[in-house]
Amino acid sequence: MSTQPEHTQAPLIEQPAGTPEALRAAVALIAPGSLAAFDTERAEALQQARTDVSAAPLRRFIGQWAVNVAIERFPARAARLRELETLVANSDDLVQVREATAEIGRILDSAFAEAGVGGGAA
Repeated sequence: MSTQPEHTQAPLIEQPAGTPEALRAAVALIAPGSLAAFDTERAEALQQARTDVSAAPLRRFIGQWAVNVAIERFPARAARLRELETLVANSDDLVQVREATAEIGRILDSAFAEAGVGGGAA
């Protein structure tokens, strides 16, 4: 597996504030193809929050999209994550899968930290 730093280029954008509006603006810039999913998931989170009378669905939504943006703002890192996910899904080599899974964990840990979301590191 790669021993290179997971992202050596500057990010496309700075990590946005953890608000639906700021995240939507970021998604529009770096992953416009994901806007429909963002809007659908936002509507679902709002409806669930109303049904549950709880902010938890909105917090989950914001956390999920903050991490997504943290990953996508570095195109090479996002591409590497997709490559590793494909390798894990298709490989029968247990050592290779373990190495890929560990690298996925490092990428996600970085993204969680950048997004300011708990749960990235064990």
